[in-house]
Amino acid sequence: MWLEKLASGVLRILTPLGPRYLQPSFSQRLYLLWIFRNFQTLPVKVLNSRQRQLIESMCAADQFVSFGVGVDDAPLLGTLEQRPPIPEYAPPRRPATSVADSVAPFAAETRRR
Repeated sequence: MWLEKLASGVLRILTPLGPRYLQPSFSQRLYLLWIFRNFQTLPVKVLNSRQRQLIESMCAADQFVSFGVGVDDAPLLGTLEQRPPIPEYAPPRRPATSVADSVAPFAAETRRR
């Protein structure tokens, strides 16, 4: 199993648009096997800066594999969860008002005329 992963493993990245698969080089596969040695799925938050930099460089180098072209047969090195960041501050929403409350000032002004 380890030899199969080392020979032709792929990394699955879960994105909001669906899973994407990366085909790493031999040295990258070796390092990814070390990263995912205890867990099959890891969130991005638990990776250190060197590990994140590796993933970002692989994505930037466009090492993605098309679905159905070797992905079905290739063993998974691991799965990386990339969830969209949750905004810490959300702008306040205006309170909901009824149409009658919104129109009342204009109706009062027309009655005065």
